[in-house]
Amino acid sequence: MTIYSLFILSKSGGLIYHHDHNIPTIEQEKTFSYPLEVKLDVQNRNIVVAYGQRDGIKVGHTLVAVNGLKVTGTQMDDGRHALKVLEDENNYPISLKFARPKLTTNEKIFQASMFYPLYALACQLSPEQRSSGIEVLEADIFRMNCFQTLTGVKFMLISDQKQGSVDALLHRVYELYTDYALKNPFYSLEMPIRCELFDEHLKSTLEQAERSGISNI
Repeated sequence: MTIYSLFILSKSGGLIYHHDHNIPTIEQEKTFSYPLEVKLDVQNRNIVVAYGQRDGIKVGHTLVAVNGLKVTGTQMDDGRHALKVLEDENNYPISLKFARPKLTTNEKIFQASMFYPLYALACQLSPEQRSSGIEVLEADIFRMNCFQTLTGVKFMLISDQKQGSVDALLHRVYELYTDYALKNPFYSLEMPIRCELFDEHLKSTLEQAERSGISNI
């Protein structure tokens, strides 16, 4: 099994903790002729695909290399501006490598805030009273499991799509949360979790889950 990441949301829906455990690197390298079949633009200081897609290269993917030379932001390792190189027809055919960008902290906070109203809406739409809301969300390449505590704190685990039940693992993470976060006299429920012991034990628990299987946690 593969565990990708863990999110902890406060009762009000704010992101108070996130841990990236295994973030897959998705890269596509293709040779292009002139003119480019995709439109590139500068967004957040990076060169990204703004329009068009082909062979796994999709809108939002970031340019990371040109002819094997790494691209950082908009600049290649040899000091040239990547877009200037791509504008010159004499440089074609040209090999470009694109990668799916990593989420920034602000983007993770935004996603957490979006999940909160979806969870509340699921509770309201349920024909059963006292619905537990969204417990499992399945996509084509990943699965999200959500466990809500009695205090309203939510634990969201992102794992590979084929992974079975992770209830035991989520409850174990909750135990770590109560042992190392809640017992801290300087911590309150809405505060971000900043605890080295919690970080260490969480990482160890997730690694053990991947090695031995959820049933042994």
